[in-house]
Amino acid sequence: AEYMGIGIKKVAGGGMEDSMLVPGVAFKKTFSYAGFEMQPKKYSKPKIALLNIELELKAERTNAEVRLETVKDYQEVVDAEWTILYDKLAACEASGAKIVLSRLPIGDVATQWFADRDMFCAGRVTEEDLKRTQKACGGLIHSATNNLTDALGLCESFEEVQIGNERYNLFTGCPNAKTCTIILRGGADQFIDETERSLHDAIMIVRRTLKNDTVVAGGGAIEMELSKHLRNHARSVEGKEQLFIMAMAKALEVIPRQLCENAGFDATNIVNKLRQKHAEGGMWFGVDINSQDIADNMASFVWEPALVKVNALSAAIEAACLILSVDESIKNAKSTNPEDNRPVRPPPGRGRGGRPQF
Repeated sequence: AEYMGIGIKKVAGGGMEDSMLVPGVAFKKTFSYAGFEMQPKKYSKPKIALLNIELELKAERTNAEVRLETVKDYQEVVDAEWTILYDKLAACEASGAKIVLSRLPIGDVATQWFADRDMFCAGRVTEEDLKRTQKACGGLIHSATNNLTDALGLCESFEEVQIGNERYNLFTGCPNAKTCTIILRGGADQFIDETERSLHDAIMIVRRTLKNDTVVAGGGAIEMELSKHLRNHARSVEGKEQLFIMAMAKALEVIPRQLCENAGFDATNIVNKLRQKHAEGGMWFGVDINSQDIADNMASFVWEPALVKVNALSAAIEAACLILSVDESIKNAKSTNPEDNRPVRPPPGRGRGGRPQF
């Protein structure tokens, strides 16, 4: 998965403490042919060629037809295929690239050819990983091997490492380091998936905060402050409206109360402390999970985007108004006999055209 240029890779095995952050690009080793093990697995400041072409002998189409008259003509066709392949390989070497990545297959001949020249290659790289590598290391993705020299990527270090049962290619020290990769470890796939969902939530909150730079204190602080203002305002309102406002103020206290229950705290004690602190003017005091008490969450950097709170309050108020607008409910009474599967008869017509019941 990828979020805002942050790639997330999941590797089963190990513990969560074995998870790592790669300040660059990392992706799993792709399918390789014989000769791959002879290629170097570590480079310093290598140039990177990003390709979208096949580096292998391509099979002809099903309906392809080549008419030959002599054996020499056939040999020329075979030699031309090899010449095209070797010209592409020579162009990659002449560009100065030490690492060749392609979205399409790199065959066994090309793999051995690169290994003989101390070059690393990887074919069948996914489009997502190839674009992230381009974004981090620079360069262009080429559909031909012409003019490769002017559009190569670059990084400080490249290494292929063993992570669990998988081998990963790591590109670090990228000049355009606007991307990174998080490699998650865990004993079970369900545990890793849950960790990814938690990370996704955290990343999306940071993204929302960057786009909307207005924040409020979290941990139930803003809800308690709103509750205080609503209680004070309700005392100045006459009639039934006062009950509605007081009910809304009480409902807002559910957030800090639920946070306390989730953490195993005494919710009543914590909420009472928050009421007292907010009455004294402590606007940003909320639940502090670490100290099992209350704290100034704005000073503790426990923040939430204000836009999220506005949307949540709007949705809650609209839902409450919708429920209050329902003035009548209709219930279809079931048969008193549990073995009676016959449909319930409609009620009598009551003089309005309905059929009498017998």
